[in-house]
Parts: sequence; structure tokens; C-alpha cells
Amino acid sequence: MQTFLVTGGMGFIGSNFVLKACKEQWASIINLDKLTYASNYQTLAELEQHPDYTFVRGDICDLELLKDLLEQYKPDAIVNFAAESHVDRSILHPHAFIETNILGTFRLLEASRAYWEKLLGQKRDSFRFLQVSTDEVYGSLNPTDPAFRENTPYAPNSPYAASKAGADHLVRAYYHTYGLPTLTTNCSNNYGPRQFPEKLIPLMILNALNSKPLPIYGDGQNIRDWLYVEDHCDALYQVLQHGRIGETYNIGGNNEQTNLAVVNQICTVLDQLAPKANFQHAELITFVKDRLGHDRRYAIDNSKIQRELGWEPRESFNSGLLKTIQWYLNHTDWVEQVQSGAYQAWIEQNYGDRNSSTAV
Repeated sequence: MQTFLVTGGMGFIGSNFVLKACKEQWASIINLDKLTYASNYQTLAELEQHPDYTFVRGDICDLELLKDLLEQYKPDAIVNFAAESHVDRSILHPHAFIETNILGTFRLLEASRAYWEKLLGQKRDSFRFLQVSTDEVYGSLNPTDPAFRENTPYAPNSPYAASKAGADHLVRAYYHTYGLPTLTTNCSNNYGPRQFPEKLIPLMILNALNSKPLPIYGDGQNIRDWLYVEDHCDALYQVLQHGRIGETYNIGGNNEQTNLAVVNQICTVLDQLAPKANFQHAELITFVKDRLGHDRRYAIDNSKIQRELGWEPRESFNSGLLKTIQWYLNHTDWVEQVQSGAYQAWIEQNYGDRNSSTAV
């Protein structure tokens, strides 16, 4: 079995990837995560005794820790999910995004290059560095523009998108300059279980369940291409196994929806699964002032990954949304932990006096 070093594996997409990798025996997983506000250790509690899973609390900006982990576990691939990812937070506090997304990726690349250059034979030939990125690096589309392709010029419009674009450029440079066998994926908006409730879909689900306002930016006509997270994880594994070195693969869900349409669909499903006695959930919809630099439309052209690797999404938006809402209804304990901040108190209690390389 291969070994993957997964960075940011306690976050939304990373945790879903780790769970799927362990359950489907893709690889032994070394999960390196800083455990910031959007990470929840309890998300992967079911893997604590799994023989092919190891957790290490640490920061990808810690170069010595990275070198130690690579030397100790000798992974066959590195999958870099570690990133600050919320656009609104990047507008208010851009420094953290530059630190983690650019400097952290640089240090991860440096450690990977030093490790890879010492490998021999098949181990060296099969090694891969996968950069998991976003469609936001491409900027914004007009309603009639063609969807983003892998050769679409980068035009980021937020500090978050710019930091991810910078990281992608570094990954490309390490392939072309040093020959490091890199792969890059740019995905559309993910949704599904275990997503931190500052993002649109879980925020709307939880607000609606608590009869709170459902705030929608501007006129609600901003369009996103929605990708179910497990479909994304399957695509990433296909890219790792069969992608061409140095290439970029766009991953989308073929589900363009306006924000308003998404929220209305959430309300319709909740009216069926968790009805309120006196009103319908859509009555909670409230329009608020638009955020700064709000891109109007994203859309992904999936043709390259479909043609080369045979991947396409399995979930429709309706089926994926139903699974997502049902997960939040069935995991109120997880939601309560996240909303109360109790998991952060647990992290501090459990890790406060330990060094960054503590493994569980």
C-alpha cells in the first residue's frame, strides 16, 4: 500500500479525502494539520485506532517538521489541502492567507524537493506532489463567457484567490525548474458533509433549522458551479494515479446555480425533512449588502479530466444537496461542537503543552 502525506486533512475537503482513502484502502495516511478554527479533530475520530492512519499536529510553514515527517514516513505522494480558504476572512485579515497559502506551500515544496532528490528507482519515479487549488484563481466570468479551462489566464480578485494563485505558480515553477513531479487541480465550489458553517450551504442549513435569517449577498444572482465533495475526492485520486506530471486538471460538478437558487432549494428540502409549524423556510431569506470584490460567476470545463482520466461527477446537485442536509440533521453533536467552539477548547487542553510534532 502506498503512503500519502496529506496536509490540511482535518479541514472540509481534506477530511473527506482522508476518510475515503482509509475506507477504500487507497493508501496509508499521515495527516498533518495545524488545527485552526475551521479544523475539527472530532471529524476523524472514527479513525483514531485505524492501522493505516496517523495524525500529526503541525504547520506546513514549519520546514524542519516537514523534513522530519518526510524522512520518517517516506510517503509516495504529498496531497496539499492546507490553506486558509474563506474569502470574507481574506478581505479582513489577508496576512494569514499569504502566510499559509504562499509561504507554507513554498516550504512544503522545498521539503518535498529535498526528499524527492534523494529517492531512487521506482520510489523516485512514482512520487507525486498534488496541489489542490480553486477555480477562483481564474477570476470572474460574465453570463455568456465559456467556462474556465486549464489554459484560462489567472486573474484573481480577492486576497484568498491571489494567495492560491501564487501557490499554484510556485508549484508550476518547481516542476519546470527542478523537475519535481507535480500535479495541480482547480476545483469549483465544494459542498457536502463536514463543512465548516461559515460557507454558504452549511450556514443556510443551520440558520434555517434555528429560524435565523438567511443572508444572501447582493441580488443573489452570483453563479457558482457546485461539486459534491466525495466526487472531488474521487477525482483527486484519479489525478494522483493517472495524471500527467506537470499538468493541471480542472474539476467541476456540472452544476451551475445562482446563490438564490441554492438557498431556495435548501429551504424546499428542509420544508420536507424538518418542517416548521408556522412558516416556510424561504421566508427567512434576507438580502444584505454585497461583499467587496464579489465575483459574478464561476464555471468549470471538465472536458480534460473526463477525456484523459475518465472521471465525471456522480452526484447531481439535487442528490448531493439531499445527502448534505441529511448529514447535518443526523450529526447535531458535530454541529454543536463547531458552533460552541468546544472542540477548540478540547484542542487546547489536549495539545496546549505539546510540541508541533505530536502524533495521535
